[in-house]
Amino acid sequence: MRRSKYGNKRTIVDGITFDSKAEAMRWMQLKALEKRGVIRALERQTPIDVTYEGVKLFRYRADFAYFEGQERIYEDVKGVMTPVFRLKARIIKAMLKINIRITGTR
Repeated sequence: MRRSKYGNKRTIVDGITFDSKAEAMRWMQLKALEKRGVIRALERQTPIDVTYEGVKLFRYRADFAYFEGQERIYEDVKGVMTPVFRLKARIIKAMLKINIRITGTR
């Protein structure tokens, strides 16, 4: 089996395969928050399409999306903040007014 570029290990929780242990752990934390009513409508791998003048530039998949009160939260678990991620997050914020919440960075 090939080693991951960033050293993450695929992990299975609740029958779902996650890209890393950190992502799987965050899933369990978010599920507990949802069960307690702190957040609602928890989703995984939520797509965000970024288009400009009718041309699709890229599709970004947030690890998680949920509502915290009336606010829609998009969240990504990151071990390493890559330049590509930073650029995509800035474009999404500038064009769509969406902030991506980052968890798990070292």
